[in-house]
Amino acid sequence: MSSSKVSTAMAKMAASVLEHGEDAIRRLFKFYKRRCPPPDFRDVVDFSTNVKNERVVFLELDPAAVSEGEACKAGLRPVKEWKAYGLQGYSGFVFIANPFLPGSQQHWVKQCLKTYPQKPNVCNLDMHMSPSETEDIWRQSAQTLRNKSSGKREPRTLLEKLRWVTLGYHYNWNTKTYSADNYAPFPTDLQSLSTVVASACGFPGFKAEAGILNYYRSDSSLGIHVDESELDHSQPLLSFSFGQTAVFLLGGTKREDPATPMFMHSGDIMVMSESSRLLYHAVPCIVPPPAGAPLPACLTQQPEKDVLEGGVITSVLKEDWELCSRYLQTSRLNMTVRQVLGVSQVFPSIETPGRSEINLKDGYDDVEEEEDLKAKKRKDDECCGLSLT
Repeated sequence: MSSSKVSTAMAKMAASVLEHGEDAIRRLFKFYKRRCPPPDFRDVVDFSTNVKNERVVFLELDPAAVSEGEACKAGLRPVKEWKAYGLQGYSGFVFIANPFLPGSQQHWVKQCLKTYPQKPNVCNLDMHMSPSETEDIWRQSAQTLRNKSSGKREPRTLLEKLRWVTLGYHYNWNTKTYSADNYAPFPTDLQSLSTVVASACGFPGFKAEAGILNYYRSDSSLGIHVDESELDHSQPLLSFSFGQTAVFLLGGTKREDPATPMFMHSGDIMVMSESSRLLYHAVPCIVPPPAGAPLPACLTQQPEKDVLEGGVITSVLKEDWELCSRYLQTSRLNMTVRQVLGVSQVFPSIETPGRSEINLKDGYDDVEEEEDLKAKKRKDDECCGLSLT
């Protein structure tokens, strides 16, 4: 079959999955996760270019909610310059297309890779390694990662094995809950960023109390789930994306509801509030960049002097950014921030599990059923050599 016919067939399959029910989000997840043949992305909403999509609506945020000085201190453009969008049928969902000032994304990448994985924060490696072994993941990985050959398969460093890090109230993957006695101080810089974004979206009282950082390699995915473990659902869920582009699926309150696929590029922010706060969602794949392609320009720019003065954005050392840049060539970073407790709310004395469907072995990764694994192996055996890596 010719490549054009394959592309057409896959596009029809994607459209069919979007239109029909019966666990539609799972079917769409598997469609975009497939490697051979690779998925067709023509039906994925792209807020950076495809703003004429009939489902996309333009949103006006309140520039008076955040001063230009406050936005600049958090590394963001003035709110009046933000490009914000919504989707018909998703009340409370806000997509902000890269509102970061030039150079400020480098700060958050460095924080995710070098600073936030440090103790007392918790990461997936702590599940099967001693605290002393995960004391400084960056330092232990830096030299080996710098010397790695791009064409040779070598043992992964701790940094490359990092899958998630929890901040503030640490999420308990076994009980799917938060608790008062499992807490570390929430990073002040991320708190400032979150406060500005939440205020601009109409939530001036938002308190950043918990964060989950996800580290996606080229073959990673985020399973279908609902973020409902927080005791207060009246406040939004904030999601910040850096690095390679990902496909994000936003579904409904039931798995049978159709889902909308959309691209998340470096610097994009999603805010899920109101009725969108408790919707099923997932990340089926990281979009493979062309071989040898440079990082997006928004990641290679240097911050202006006024961004570095008096705010939370710090200059990244050249040698640190060289390592960050090498990591991002095939990876994506995501920071999700949420408020756990409402006003005057306290944690219950007995923890109760939620509904989130996350693999407890590795954290935020999709759990493939046995038949999916078998089917994947058969396809890999027959594959023509195309892959996400």
